[in-house]
Amino acid sequence: MHVDHLLRLDRLDLSLVWGDETLLGQEIAGVTATDLEDPTRFLQQGEVVLSGLVWWSRDDAPAKTDRFVSALRRAGAVALLAGEETHGHVPRELVDACRRHRVALVSVPPHTSFRAVTEAVYLRQWGELGRHGAPGGHHALPENVRRDLDHALEGGATTGELLGRAFAHLGAPVCHLLTATGRTVARTGDAAVLSAPEAAEALRDGRGTTLRVEAEGTDFDTWHLHLPEEGRVPPRVLQEISELLGRHRRGRDRHRAARDLASARLVEAVGALRADTDRLRGALDSCGLADRAAYTVVAAALEPDGDAGADGVAALAEALGHLPSAAFAVARGADGEAVAVLAHEGDAADEVEEGLRAAWPLVRDCRPESGWRVGLSLPVTDPTSLNTALAQARYALAAAPAAPPRVAGLRDLGGLALLLAGVPSGVREVYRATVLGPLLGAGRGSGTMLLETLEVFLAHDCSWARTAEALHIHVNTVHYRVERIETLTGRDLSRLDDRVDLRAALLCR
Repeated sequence: MHVDHLLRLDRLDLSLVWGDETLLGQEIAGVTATDLEDPTRFLQQGEVVLSGLVWWSRDDAPAKTDRFVSALRRAGAVALLAGEETHGHVPRELVDACRRHRVALVSVPPHTSFRAVTEAVYLRQWGELGRHGAPGGHHALPENVRRDLDHALEGGATTGELLGRAFAHLGAPVCHLLTATGRTVARTGDAAVLSAPEAAEALRDGRGTTLRVEAEGTDFDTWHLHLPEEGRVPPRVLQEISELLGRHRRGRDRHRAARDLASARLVEAVGALRADTDRLRGALDSCGLADRAAYTVVAAALEPDGDAGADGVAALAEALGHLPSAAFAVARGADGEAVAVLAHEGDAADEVEEGLRAAWPLVRDCRPESGWRVGLSLPVTDPTSLNTALAQARYALAAAPAAPPRVAGLRDLGGLALLLAGVPSGVREVYRATVLGPLLGAGRGSGTMLLETLEVFLAHDCSWARTAEALHIHVNTVHYRVERIETLTGRDLSRLDDRVDLRAALLCR
């Protein structure tokens, strides 16, 4: 694979900043991601280098930039792929240094992950290796192992069993099968238990080897093979294991269609105007949730229109997958939101809420530009009360806070929040637009920042110091932002009436 091949991959949306035909024709031997000022000892001949440019600043920029690019040149790197997310652009000093040292420079837009670039390189290389044959058979699964895995797959082996068998002949290296939110689907025997935040960070930081399992999935539940020890497993072997797991995943997804239909019927029964005991019990039984000690209903939606769509169902299902003690069914509700019915032990309601609060930020990180909100009902023990629980979940959803993790239980609501949650959505929208309109129209970046500052300022009883601490900014910055909010809205945050107006508008979503 050459550098110009990488530029031709439309899904990556890379742009050439500088480089001539000779440089673009160089063969790519591998990929390294680094943000060290001097990455020399980590580079190898023929690699493309991914950098988020965290090391770059305007202070001493020419000298720092020259040291970085000259290190790439000495190590034999074939191109620098510079991420635009940190600074919003590729610095001019970097362009000049790459031209001076003759290192091809390519820009990586914020919406393209470094992992996607890495996978594109290695998948192309592995494909070429498969077409031309692997020397000595060292880069493919042995025939007896492939037969064993095929039989296990046909026999309905679990995901964990397949993963263990696939890596057993390699000495059982440490490997985790993870979703994008850090949920562990399976792991090899010697692999340590990873918390979801640890696993999500392992996928993001680029260390070790990570390979996406090709199967139908969303941003939230796609599977990734992750080995912390880089180079332990030959690439072609890893690719074949990934393909096996992809077949396994596609088989599971086909069987899931019947469960999805049963879940849709349950959510429809729960949302009926009048509770039908027989219908509810039958729907719960079809979902494997009958005769449980307690139930909680959860609703999730997107701002501003409240429609979560199919991805909202996947997002909520992935979040609930982090709760090992709860069984659930999830489907799209009548109002477009994602609705889930959870069955759990009678005393586990607090664990459910705490677990969802912990998992939801990981789900949001998969699509940070989306304004997800979640509401939970109080637990109920009688299936005929599920209709009431759904209404409670929708109330909590309407009053969920704008600040992360944007998860609200009915017990969190009181007074104004609970009152406004019952006001018709059209009335809430008009009131919100009237009071907060100038902030909403202040620009995508600054408007969001001012709304968050207002929310935190009011939540901390208008304390300048505590607001600054919560937002990790200077007190003077809080003063500036609050003054800006007051100017735009025409409200005085030292007056109780104006505070109530603004607080009520924030709750009207």
